[in-house]
Amino acid sequence: MSLKERIQDDMKAAMRSGEKERLGTIRLIMAAIKQREVDERITLDDAQIVAVLEKMGKQRRESITHFEAGARQDLVDKEVAELKIIAAYLPAQLSDAELEALIADAVTATGASSIKDMGKVMSIIKSKAQGRADMAAVGARIKARLS
Repeated sequence: MSLKERIQDDMKAAMRSGEKERLGTIRLIMAAIKQREVDERITLDDAQIVAVLEKMGKQRRESITHFEAGARQDLVDKEVAELKIIAAYLPAQLSDAELEALIADAVTATGASSIKDMGKVMSIIKSKAQGRADMAAVGARIKARLS
């Protein structure tokens, strides 16, 4: 079963069970997927759907930060709930040890020695860790390692 089919099945289940918040979030996910399919005139595969979900997750995390700064706990709670539902469709995240090993392997493979080589290292890691790690945090770790 593809990721899109799983999301559609979950949407039907949420409708049947009357879970309004979950249904609303799943509908947002489906709308984002459909929007990208229409814009690009393609049918998204699982990897592209994961990219859409990552973007939605990143938006939620940024919103949570802003709402916490504005002391809007009601909106923080809403965004956290949406983030949990979105995260359920993403692949399992890499542990710190796995991420460090991946970075070490990429640095060794590229022969990176300075911050100028960061792009080479990022390109290798991005292909292996896409959807399984926050790429901004990975970039910061690589930068610290190469500095």
